[in-house]
Amino acid sequence: MAAPALQASSFSRSSCSSSSCHLGREIGATLQAPKLRPSRLTLSRLPARDLVEELNLRSGHNNTTTTTTTTITESKPTDITRDFDVLKSNSKVVAELYAVMEAAADRAEMHTNIGEQRDYWNHLLLTSINAITLTAATMVGLTATTCGTGAPLLALKLSSILLYSAATGMLVVMNKIQPSQLAEEQRNAARLFKQLQREIQTTLAIGTPTERDVKDAMDKVLALDRAYPLPLLGAMLDKFPATVEPAVWWPQQQQQKGLGGGNRERKGSNGWSAKLEEEMRQIVGVLKRKDTEEYVRLSKLALKVNKTLAISGPLLTGLAAVGSALVGSASQDQVPWAIFLGVTAGALAALVNTMEHGGQIGMVFEMYRSNAGFFRLMEESIGSTLKERDVEKRENGELFEMKLALKLGRSLTELRYLTASSFSPKRYGDATEEFASKLF
Repeated sequence: MAAPALQASSFSRSSCSSSSCHLGREIGATLQAPKLRPSRLTLSRLPARDLVEELNLRSGHNNTTTTTTTTITESKPTDITRDFDVLKSNSKVVAELYAVMEAAADRAEMHTNIGEQRDYWNHLLLTSINAITLTAATMVGLTATTCGTGAPLLALKLSSILLYSAATGMLVVMNKIQPSQLAEEQRNAARLFKQLQREIQTTLAIGTPTERDVKDAMDKVLALDRAYPLPLLGAMLDKFPATVEPAVWWPQQQQQKGLGGGNRERKGSNGWSAKLEEEMRQIVGVLKRKDTEEYVRLSKLALKVNKTLAISGPLLTGLAAVGSALVGSASQDQVPWAIFLGVTAGALAALVNTMEHGGQIGMVFEMYRSNAGFFRLMEESIGSTLKERDVEKRENGELFEMKLALKLGRSLTELRYLTASSFSPKRYGDATEEFASKLF
């Protein structure tokens, strides 16, 4: 009985000791586990550069990596400084272009408002002067029905004289300033300022603007201010010039001496070729012979008609005033002629005034003059482009040709046909007499 008890006791002791040992190991492992965390934190604090250098040392690329890293570190400040300077300069140019664009938009709004005002002047003065003239003619006619030389005759006579005198003075002022022509000038100015605004927007959208772009934009604004002044007194354009010239609204500081050839060794670059340059010269010739010359001729004709009507209107109202003053004179033979002169001259004055200002002959003159200026601008644009010897500094030849065709209201095929007809007049016949533009 003692042996089994000892074995049980021994087994119990051994199992107890094994379980206690196992428990002790678990406790020990639990107590020792936090000791591993410092080593992990230490590894995580190792700089990435040391680890990379260690790997490079083992792979044998230490020298190359060190040199590359050093070069990049040394070049970064220089690149950043250069980029910052370029960015700063570009932002200044963009800000200046925005300022010019805002000025152009403001000018366009001003010219639009003033153009509407002067067009209103034309309608108001035309209606008022015609009403005054016809009223005066009616009063002169009523004097024929008035018997004797009493108060009714005197009142009608004085009223007609005053009305004719007022109409004469108003006609002189109106014919001097030509409100319809003033309104057309402001409409042209507003359109050109809006066009300049769109050009600046295009430059900002698709290109990298430079100081030259800013200078060109400012020069165009100032040239437009000179070509289409806003005030009347002291700055108004002469409405009856001695010589008729095309309107000029672009800068004139860069004058070209001819259409000489560019750099012959580089004809095939930037969309330009010898054939395309020769076509451009032919177009300039057609513009000079046909379009510009024709619109200058029409401008002269419109000016002659306008000048004749401008003189005739006040002259007729003045004669009508004299005729109304002679009504009721002592000589009975003069009365019918005085009445006839007062009535007829007044009616003719109203008719002439309606033809001149109702037909807006001044506006027609300005329109023809502006059209001639448009073709002159195209001539100078082509000439300055062809004069540039470095074709890389020119606008792309194909793009330039497309823009020219659109301005003339033609397709590219029609534009090339026009230049081909200039080359071979016998083959194309009457095509050489065709105008370059199909818009006007």
